[in-house]
Amino acid sequence: MRLSRIVLIAGGTLVLIAGVVMAARLKRDRVDGHAYAIPTAEGRIVVEVLNGTKRAGLARTATRLIRQQGLDVVFFGSADSASQTDSTRIIVRRGKRGAAEIVAKALGAGRIEVVLDTLRRVDVSVILGSDYQPAGAIHP
Repeated sequence: MRLSRIVLIAGGTLVLIAGVVMAARLKRDRVDGHAYAIPTAEGRIVVEVLNGTKRAGLARTATRLIRQQGLDVVFFGSADSASQTDSTRIIVRRGKRGAAEIVAKALGAGRIEVVLDTLRRVDVSVILGSDYQPAGAIHP
């Protein structure tokens, strides 16, 4: 009975050590300038950013700028060819127009439209046009 208790304690200790080692490996480093705080659920604005131009990296640059303003960008990428545009569009997908106004202020550009589409799972869609010129020292 005493031997089985020792084996049980030793096995539990090994499992605990393995768990600590695995947790240490999963820990991620925060990189200054790249990791932004995730907004709280209250007042959170969920945004997607699409590049409607042929300039590479524009959606990534805009995403960084928007995230620095405390907004939650859940997707960025290229818009389809039908969405290529000269002017930046900020589209309300769900909720109120106020969210789009906050995004427009963060970008410093954009024409606000209301085209509700709750299937997109975002509050605001941004389609960057050729008129969008990122301000500051944020590069793709």
